[in-house]
Amino acid sequence: MEKVFKGRVIGGGVLTGEAVVSHQGVNTLATFQKSALKNAKQVLSSDQNNPDIYKQNLTGKILCLPKTIGSTTGGLVIQAICAMGINPSAMLFSEEIDSLACSGIILARNWENCPIIAIDKLGKKFLDYVQTGDKIEILEDGTVKVIR
Repeated sequence: MEKVFKGRVIGGGVLTGEAVVSHQGVNTLATFQKSALKNAKQVLSSDQNNPDIYKQNLTGKILCLPKTIGSTTGGLVIQAICAMGINPSAMLFSEEIDSLACSGIILARNWENCPIIAIDKLGKKFLDYVQTGDKIEILEDGTVKVIR
């Protein structure tokens, strides 16, 4: 079964991968900082306040979320994990992307040569439908296919 959603492209690309889903806002500092500081080989979410993704491996995954929340260092943390090569491959936002996540993704793409894909405005139905472990196909034009 396949369901198709369409969003706005922030950082484009084509990708097929596995979903990791958060139904609440993702605190980028709490989620990524511990792995970055430990110079880990992968990101295991360290945000104990987010049971959807706590202790989940996010490296190379497609992170599906409503938005990011938390510290003003959020963009810098995204850029840092991209520089380390331990970032999610894509971030798919059901809501409009916030300025901190957007700046981190753009900085990572331009300064770190890290082609993290970002699409926003996929809608609440996207986040209601997608489940951790689902296969996702992302197209250059912002089309997102969830395959079960």
